[in-house]
Amino acid sequence: MLDSRPAPQALAPIRHRLAWLACWATALALAFFAAGQARAQAPDPQDPPNVIIQKAANNVLDRIRKDQELKSGSPEKINQAIDELILPYVDFEKTTRLAVGRYWRQATPEQRSSLVKEFRNMLVRTYGGSVSAITPQARVDMRPFRAEPNATDVVVRTTVTDGQRDPIPVDYRLEKSAQGWKIYDLNVMGVWFIQNYRDQFASIGSQGGVDAIIKALQTNNQKMSTPPTR
Repeated sequence: MLDSRPAPQALAPIRHRLAWLACWATALALAFFAAGQARAQAPDPQDPPNVIIQKAANNVLDRIRKDQELKSGSPEKINQAIDELILPYVDFEKTTRLAVGRYWRQATPEQRSSLVKEFRNMLVRTYGGSVSAITPQARVDMRPFRAEPNATDVVVRTTVTDGQRDPIPVDYRLEKSAQGWKIYDLNVMGVWFIQNYRDQFASIGSQGGVDAIIKALQTNNQKMSTPPTR
């Protein structure tokens, strides 16, 4: 089952040591932008990728500081934020496609829809509750950005800090689309998000194909949504 496979445990040490960092990085990747607004403001297609990240970073931190329900890790609030705001900034279908690897090509349209839905739900349940760990002093600092003028796939490098510990590198990979630059992968402390899950999904898929991956995600989500027994 998914929760017994390597990938979730591989991320756990990062979340344990730097919970505020892990949730901040993941929140940005999932586009928790201006949570609580009735409608998302679409990004400017002309903005360069480093400006996209800087604006998003400032917006996320500001909103989490002000929105007590989101800061408390309310599942309803987190889901509302993602449902309303994910599409303008993140190509989550590409994230899922690359994480699933060759099994994506084997999947039917219905299976692909299920993969995206269940993978997103898993990420929300895994990381959303850590939002309360973000401190008022948390900030993101942009590192020098370099890219060819005609580049369509770039990495934006940042560091994040809570004002108490040493800055930690967090990098974002973006692809240029007709709607502007879209985030589809991130690297926290040397671990690329997609690769971490790709290894896991490859192992599960080798045993039962696409349906096995979907079932593992569903099982994992059901377990995380069930309150622990006392």
